[in-house]
Amino acid sequence: MTDAAMTKPTTTEELPTAQPEAKKNEKYYLRFTLPQRYLHAVLFTSFLGLAATGLPMRFSENVPARFFARAVGGFGAILFMHKFCAIVLTLAFLYHVKDIVTRAVMNKEKGLFWGPTSMVANWKDVKDLVGHLRWFVGLGPKPQFDRYAYWEKFDYWAVFWGMIVIGFSGYAMWFAPFFARFLPGWALNAVLVIHGEEALLAILFIFSIHFVNTHLRPDSFPMDMVIFTGKETEEEFRRKRSLEFARLARQGKLEARVSDPPVYWWVNFARVVGFTAILIGLVLLVLTLIAYFGTV
Repeated sequence: MTDAAMTKPTTTEELPTAQPEAKKNEKYYLRFTLPQRYLHAVLFTSFLGLAATGLPMRFSENVPARFFARAVGGFGAILFMHKFCAIVLTLAFLYHVKDIVTRAVMNKEKGLFWGPTSMVANWKDVKDLVGHLRWFVGLGPKPQFDRYAYWEKFDYWAVFWGMIVIGFSGYAMWFAPFFARFLPGWALNAVLVIHGEEALLAILFIFSIHFVNTHLRPDSFPMDMVIFTGKETEEEFRRKRSLEFARLARQGKLEARVSDPPVYWWVNFARVVGFTAILIGLVLLVLTLIAYFGTV
C-alpha cells in the first residue's frame, strides 16, 4: 500500500472520493479488514433483530409489545423473525470460531492467544484497569494501550458468554423434544428463565456500556467510524493506541499498515447506518427499562 493523499477533482462535476476534511498528505492506517467489518455488520444487525423481536415476547403483556405484534402480524411472526436472526447470529459466530481455529492450528499464527495483539486478557489489562480508575480521579497518568484495550476484550468475550448461555438456552427451548431426551424437566424450565434474563442483561450491556465505550466517550464522540471504514488517521492511531503505534514503528511494520483514505460516499453511508443502529439501540434500551420496571 502507498501513502494516501487527497487529490482535488479535475472538474467541478467530479465527486470527491475521500473525506473532504482529510488533510493533504494525512496518513490513514488499516485497523480492520473487510471480512472483519462484514462480520461485525452481521453481528450487530442480527443482535438488533433479536432484541427487537425478543423484547415483545419477554414483555408480551406490555401495551407497546402488543401494539408491535399487531403491526407485524402477531407474535407468531415475531417468533419467526427471532429464530431467523438467531440462525444468522449463530452462523456468524461459528464462522468466527472456524477462523480462529484455522489461524491457530493450520496457519500456526503467533500471538493469537497471548501477547500485545491478542484478545485474551493478561496482566497488563488488569494494570490498565486500575490505572484508568486512578486517572479518572486524578491520582495517576492515563494508561497507554496496545492493539486492544481491556474494555474491548471484555466486550469481545461477552459475545462468547452470550452465545453459550443465551444461545444454548434458546435452542433448548426451540428443540425441546430433542433436549428432553437427556435433560430433566426442571432444566427445561430453567432455560426459559435463563434465556430471558441473560438476554435482558446482554441488551442492557450492549445498548449502554458498549455504546458508551465505543462511540460516546469523549475521544470518539459522536461515533467511532473505524469499525465501518476499517481505517483511522495517524493522529487517532497515536492517540488511542500509542503502544501499538510505537511497537509497529520499532519493528518496521508501520508502513505496511498505511492505507488509502476512506471514500467519501462510504463514510456518509456508514454514518447513516451507525447512527441508525445507535438510535434503535437506545430506543430499545428505554423501552426495556420502562417495561421491566413496570412489571417488577
